[in-house]
Amino acid sequence: MTFAAPLEAKSIRFRARSFVAFTLTPEAPMVEWLQGLDHWIGNSPGYFAGRPVLLDLNTLKPQTSEIAALVAELGTRGIRIYAIELEGAALGPDLPPLLVGAKEATTEGLLPGRKGGQEASGKEGKAAEGRAPDHRVDAGGVAKRKAGASKTEESVPQVSHYDSGTLMIKTPIRSGQAIMHAHGDVIVLGSVASGSEIVAAGSIHVYGTLRGRASAGALGNTAARIFCRRNEAELLSVDGWYITAEEMEGVSRGKPVQAFLDGDGLRVETLS
Repeated sequence: MTFAAPLEAKSIRFRARSFVAFTLTPEAPMVEWLQGLDHWIGNSPGYFAGRPVLLDLNTLKPQTSEIAALVAELGTRGIRIYAIELEGAALGPDLPPLLVGAKEATTEGLLPGRKGGQEASGKEGKAAEGRAPDHRVDAGGVAKRKAGASKTEESVPQVSHYDSGTLMIKTPIRSGQAIMHAHGDVIVLGSVASGSEIVAAGSIHVYGTLRGRASAGALGNTAARIFCRRNEAELLSVDGWYITAEEMEGVSRGKPVQAFLDGDGLRVETLS
């Protein structure tokens, strides 16, 4: 009679991780919403590449067949949906999984539910909520749109942290680098190259030329501002309101500027 040696029991480790994701919240009419999304993608090619994207359907409340069509439509634009939010829904295995238990992401931390009935600017696993870009123009001809922006940190230059929550970057930010700081202001002592991105919960100060994308007030801070010594930015955004390079051409390009929310939109002014 032979006896087999007992197998060594191996424990399985489960770990929880938090990821920053972009949230799309489609609204009717869908044709206009998709047109706005196409305009955003046209201004920021490759913006969704490699980003986890969640689809919040609690506003639209589509039928299951419409969800499948929408996921496929977004796929043609290079947007891969990782999860769906829709209260009370039951989705089949051919659709992304339902996301439950999300919380707001704010500068004060994760808070349950939504604040005062207002739309959240982010949730756990979300850095910003992307609705159909809302294109408006103020009396000064400064275009402004509402959208979201976020990116996980890919490559970080030399930085210093301070107790105030300020992140100081002492070296230039090169093309392809992305800085995300969810605890306060970001100060860049050098320049910001084209193809790079800064996302900050507070304000952004660039003491060189800003050629990449800068998104301040990313977690709902409407008082945040963007300052730069020379504006060659691809995109400026405060609390989701944004303006593109084309709209700044001939107005504030090549000049020292500040960008801030003025009423219900984004204003870019030159600094004397």
